Amino acid sequence: MSVVNNISRKILQNTKSLVSSIRCISSSSSTNLRDVLEQKIPEKQEEVKNFRKQYGSHVVGEVQIDMMYGGMRGIKGLVTETSVLDPDEGIRFRGYTIPECQERLPKAPGGDEIIPEGLFWLLLTGDIPTDDQVRALSKDWADRAAIPSHVSQMLNNFPTTLHPMSQFSAAIIAMNSESKFVEAYAKGVHKSTYWEYAYEDAMNLIAKLPTVAAIIYRNLYREGTAVCPINTELDWSANFCAMLGYDDKVFIDLIRLYLVLHSDHEGGNVSAHATHLIGSALSDPYLSFAGGMNGLAGPLHGLANQEVLLWLTRLRESLGGEVSDEQLTKFIWETLQSGQVVPGYGHAVLRKTDPRYFAQREFALKHLPDDPLFKLTSQLYKVVPDILLEQGKAKNPWPNVDAHSGVLLQYYGLTEMNYYTVMFGVSRALGTMASLIWDRALGLPLERPKSMSTEGLKKLMGAS
Repeated sequence: MSVVNNISRKILQNTKSLVSSIRCISSSSSTNLRDVLEQKIPEKQEEVKNFRKQYGSHVVGEVQIDMMYGGMRGIKGLVTETSVLDPDEGIRFRGYTIPECQERLPKAPGGDEIIPEGLFWLLLTGDIPTDDQVRALSKDWADRAAIPSHVSQMLNNFPTTLHPMSQFSAAIIAMNSESKFVEAYAKGVHKSTYWEYAYEDAMNLIAKLPTVAAIIYRNLYREGTAVCPINTELDWSANFCAMLGYDDKVFIDLIRLYLVLHSDHEGGNVSAHATHLIGSALSDPYLSFAGGMNGLAGPLHGLANQEVLLWLTRLRESLGGEVSDEQLTKFIWETLQSGQVVPGYGHAVLRKTDPRYFAQREFALKHLPDDPLFKLTSQLYKVVPDILLEQGKAKNPWPNVDAHSGVLLQYYGLTEMNYYTVMFGVSRALGTMASLIWDRALGLPLERPKSMSTEGLKKLMGAS
């Protein structure tokens, strides 16, 4: 009898294993992103539960007083699954470097750059998607792209003096009227299903952002001309470009690259952290992301590429056309000695050249090698780091993504610098929304760190 029971048990185990394998194959080949994600969530929940049970009380780092006064730099206090930023290596999206992503992720038909849909699939699931999967995602977002009429009306009534990022943030908040998460929470759904409604809101938000951004662009810079209808045969970036009024194939590829590179930079940057923080209060994805965009609008975050272009403009006005290395060196030292910084150089975490800078540089070398602004950018790359090292103040003297992105957009005629942060915002939705869905799937709690006063710290240290 025991032999029969053992045989029966083995058959049952093998059957379960086979079913599990079939489900795995089915989920990995399915073109329905939600179905694929639904298969992965229980496994990750169990992994985190077991890990916390075994190591929950272990120490991962220390907090110094300088860190508390210094913007919490270096404090390990967040869990972000989508990407990790290494000081020497740069960003890894779910373990893949930018060159690895460029090699493995699908490209649009006839295009040379990977499409953001593929990166979003990777960020959300950890899987490299197939061509069919990203095409299905493109179609899904196109089907969700229409925005509510009250949001269109609001955008059309904004004064042209209102900054594009203010309009962008306001429109995102206004779309909260469509939130599936708010509706479900009001009905008292179980918290284990929160991720499902966060997913729907996130997908709708990502799909609608190019439409919102294009209306803002048209109203401000194209005399109120209307955006074209969404083409369900085009990918997300191509539709965005069409609504902006651009049809150059190389420019569309540039926007694909731009939207990929600006999508995610682990969880501690202002826009990602603000979105996560607000979401931890169970604010819906629209309200959470709007908070992140208000942070992105700051000059120390998303406005940095605009600052680079303004500085380059002043440099050219001061020195003229062709500039020698000696002239450039003198101008940079004058900039530093006046108490200013060289915009586009340095990073809070990175200690090497930003790989996103390299990706844009490769694009420029291929498509606009003789552009004067690109040649000046290359010349700065040769001169600036040594000067910053000699000055001795910068922990990272190397260029970041902002040192290059505006130069490329200028070349293709998108010269409205105030608008660049809106494009950054459209991109950043990919990383923040993927993270927010996982926040709800893993049941992460309200974020509430402890703060202290200077007096309290002095007492703790025994300082007089």
